[in-house]
Amino acid sequence: MDDWLIDDDNLPLARRSLLPGEGFFTPDSFDEAQAEQEAREALADAERVVIADPDADGLACVALLRIAFGSAALLPAGPHEIDDALEYVADFGDPGLEVYVCDLCPDSEHDIEVLPLVAERADSVRWFDHHQWDDDLAAIVADYAELVVGDSDEECTTDVTLRTLEHDFDERYVELAAVTRDHDLWLQEDPRSDDLADYAYWEDPEQYIETVVEHGADLPADIEAFLEEQRVEKEALIEKAIGRAEYKVIGEWTVGVTYGRCSQNEVAEAMREAEADASVIVKPAGSASIRGTDEFERCHEVAGQVNGGGHPKAAGCKPDIYDDMLDYAHHWTTRGAITKQVILDAFRALEEPDEAA
Repeated sequence: MDDWLIDDDNLPLARRSLLPGEGFFTPDSFDEAQAEQEAREALADAERVVIADPDADGLACVALLRIAFGSAALLPAGPHEIDDALEYVADFGDPGLEVYVCDLCPDSEHDIEVLPLVAERADSVRWFDHHQWDDDLAAIVADYAELVVGDSDEECTTDVTLRTLEHDFDERYVELAAVTRDHDLWLQEDPRSDDLADYAYWEDPEQYIETVVEHGADLPADIEAFLEEQRVEKEALIEKAIGRAEYKVIGEWTVGVTYGRCSQNEVAEAMREAEADASVIVKPAGSASIRGTDEFERCHEVAGQVNGGGHPKAAGCKPDIYDDMLDYAHHWTTRGAITKQVILDAFRALEEPDEAA
């Protein structure tokens, strides 16, 4: 396949909005080989490693650990990559390693099958999170690690890390946790929280960590200028997704649903302003973000039915419905029709609010 076919610079924005980014078209085998090599390098002679979600919350946890202990290697891992990261630690980590897992919640026992081996090899394992945990999975993890899970309505994982580590953090890092929480819990009360979230998305994780260690939540002027430049396209993609939104009445709820490569929080906020109780943003890569409101706090229950999880007001999933590239081609040309239907069916499968109470 010619590189120019997937080069974002060659695609008009209207088409770019409908297709996944270039990385989607890289074979998993290539990505896995690269990830393994990077893990080998990160773990070489490391005394301490952090497996963390590479978003603003997860990376802020790494920053706090480096401030508290002086060093901590990073293994970035998304929610569906916990098992791989643990395997890297088991295979390449030195005996006596200190292991931290931050801002990640296992979806099944498969995600933590390697945890006993990691615990046997490591000096200690500490797991900090704030998502909605299955009790059985929490019990398994607690057998091998110090597990600290914060209230997902009150804390982000940076909060959990800050209060759990025995270190006297400077006030700017207390503020960093507060601003990170503002975005991660979708409070939207501090404009700096969007800056942190966007910067974590667009910047290399190591650079993000270095920046917040030095500056806390107040990003320097050159980074603010970088963000403003990036947001020109971001806003255009948001408008495309908002323009595609449809609204479905399911029981007592109005659910907004749309499709596109976009920043999901802003799109969900626009649907909330259009009086949606919940919002579903289906992405070209096949995943979806589910956002709630005070009227709908069961996003994690919806996501849990379709290969995902999260918080009462914010969750994510990727329905297991893609068997080959023809399924993805159908997904792109129909703007996520099957994925939308599967997730809306998950809303319909929920108990009525009165029954749930």
